[in-house]
Formats: sequence, structure tokens, C-alpha cells
Amino acid sequence: MVAAMAIFAIEDAFIKAASVMLPVGQVLVIFGLGGAMVFAGVALIKKEPLFTPDVVSRPMLIRVVFEITGRLFYVLALSLIPLSAATVILQATPLVVVAGAALVFGEKVGWRRWTAIFVGLIGVVVIVQPGTDGFSALSILAILGMIGFAGRDLASRAAPALLSTTILGLYGFLSILVAGVLYAAWQGTAFVRPTAEISLYVLGAVLAGVAAYSCLMKAMRTGEVSAVTPFRYSRLLFGIALGIGWFGEQLSLPMIAGSGLIVVSGLFIVWRGRQVSSTD
Repeated sequence: MVAAMAIFAIEDAFIKAASVMLPVGQVLVIFGLGGAMVFAGVALIKKEPLFTPDVVSRPMLIRVVFEITGRLFYVLALSLIPLSAATVILQATPLVVVAGAALVFGEKVGWRRWTAIFVGLIGVVVIVQPGTDGFSALSILAILGMIGFAGRDLASRAAPALLSTTILGLYGFLSILVAGVLYAAWQGTAFVRPTAEISLYVLGAVLAGVAAYSCLMKAMRTGEVSAVTPFRYSRLLFGIALGIGWFGEQLSLPMIAGSGLIVVSGLFIVWRGRQVSSTD
């Protein structure tokens, strides 16, 4: 899980660096196509069918919509706001997933975990700073991306069990490709010829995305969920480190305070969930 979070942070940094020179739609198209080709190749090597009726099941279609939403807005956020800020806001995803699981799937969530969810969301508000001079409307892009990823994770829970992680990865990256095409058509910006340096950034993002996804699925499918989930928050450390070291970003007091609220709330939810499970 720690390896997955570190590599995801590297993927974000590569995408941010590439988006400086390339239109966001083009970055998404190349990134989605590259990742889809890798997962399609793995599926063919494993002799898994690339298409089955389960692929167009209702949960999978919902997953695609949320994947497109999450990826599009998060990549836009990476291109327009500091990497550290986007990474911190993204850490609220597990809180929204727990809330969504209670509201959509009827999972039992007691008042203590609901309180933790609200405290974590207050942390997001502290980071965004609405109504102050430090507020940037662009931060809303990261929030929309976070909501999209939470919806994707919830839809993944309902996805047919027969679909392997390889096939889920394939259609996840195809969703990114679709997001890129749609945004490029809406934006109307012509694609540009990338330099060798930018091409390496995009290639690095593709390879990092595939490696991180594989590590994440390995952790979630072979490790005890309650044991590995807390280590998701290590992405915050890697993202902040890359933001400061690579892009010269600075941490503000609201960002530090807000990220603290998010992480503490998330860890409490994991701990409380383990306590509830042990008493069942």
C-alpha cells in the first residue's frame, strides 16, 4: 500500500509537469490510451477476454461515469493548483466512501464515525478557505475530482465479482481516454507535438499509474483491509514532498491544520470500523 501511494504521487507529479506544456485533454488521451494498452496486453497474456456482458453492467457503467468525472477534474486541479493542495484534498476520499456506503448500500455507520466524517470534511473546508482572501475557486476542481473517485470506489464494490483487477484497470484507463476526448472537444484546443522531455513525463505517468494500480489491488486483495487502509494516508506525505521539492510549493497553516483533521478522522474511522467488526 505504501508503495502504491508513493507511485501514485509520482504519477501526479508527472501529469502536473506534462500539463505545463500539453493541453489537459491531450494529457488525458495519451495517459488513458497508454494505460489501457498495458492492461489489455496483460489481459491477453493471461488469456482473459477483453469484453464480457459484465463490462456493460449497471455498476460498471456508473463506475465509468465517476471515473471520467474524477480523473478529468483531478487532472485539471493538478494542472492549475499546487500538487500538495490537490493531494491533501484527495485524502478525504475514504471519508466520502464511508458516508456513501452508509447512504447507498445501507452499511451501519454509528454516530462516532459520522462525527469523524464531518470533522474530516471540515478539514477540507479549512484547506479551501471559502470566504477568505486565500480562497481559490480552482480548489473546487480537486473536490469534484475527489467526489468522482469516491463514487468510482463505491461503484467498484458493486461491480461483478467475475471481473478481474486487470479488466477493471483496462476500462478504468479507457474511461480516462474518453474523458480526454470529451474535454479536448469541449476546449477546442489543438493537440501539440510533445518534446522529448514531456514525452518522458507522460510515459512515466503511464508506467507509474499501472504500477501503482497493481500495487493497490495486490494490497487490497491479499492484505486485511482494516490493516492496510490506514497506509493510504502516506500519499499525503509523498505528494507534499514532491510538491515542495519539485515544484517549489509552500505549505500554509490552513493546509497543515486541514490535512491533520482529514488524516485523524480517517484513521479514527478505520479504527472504529475494526472495533465494530470485532464485536459482531
